[in-house]
Amino acid sequence: MERICEAELMDDLAQAEAYGAADFSSSDRDLVEWIAKQFPGGLGENLVDLGCGPGNISFLLAEKYPEARVLGLDGALAMLGLAEERRLSEQVRFQEALLPCPELEGGHTAVISNSLLHHLHDPQVLWQSVRQLGAPGAAVVIHDLRRPSNETEQEALVERYAAGAPAILRRDYSQSLRAAFTLAEVREQLALAGLSQLQLAERDDRYLVVWGRLTP
Repeated sequence: MERICEAELMDDLAQAEAYGAADFSSSDRDLVEWIAKQFPGGLGENLVDLGCGPGNISFLLAEKYPEARVLGLDGALAMLGLAEERRLSEQVRFQEALLPCPELEGGHTAVISNSLLHHLHDPQVLWQSVRQLGAPGAAVVIHDLRRPSNETEQEALVERYAAGAPAILRRDYSQSLRAAFTLAEVREQLALAGLSQLQLAERDDRYLVVWGRLTP
């Protein structure tokens, strides 16, 4: 199935509010626990969450790693507004940033991203940002949807995971699946970015995940 790009930013207020009200806690916690198993030694003290949206993963990382500082980056002010409303401590902070952003400082001990890749029209924007922001040896986890092989599979996934969701979320989920990349496409992206040392795998029936550490 051919990829069809969707909007890079989710900056519509109604859209942001729908995502802020949705309960992704189970899948988000499952992802953070998965990350912890891949990196049993921890993620270090300086984590960055790319495409943080309303802050779900940022807050869970702060909870899991109380000794770490977490920076959430997003280009959508509507999403960042929701994240700021939910922020309870200085351990987590948020910043508006539209990638690529050469002004962002590097040196992070972990670079995490959940569901940003499929929004980007040029995927190298993400992979070069990973190289820019991560310190040598930094942990990397890029988790995202993967594109179904056909429209029948796409429709089945929407029914399975968004059947009772508001119409705006069902629409967005369907578009996101169509905008996502395949495993083969991501493998090519990693090779082009000089990140072939990172591992790549399918995760259940709808996700792919890239993980590992940046080599010096």
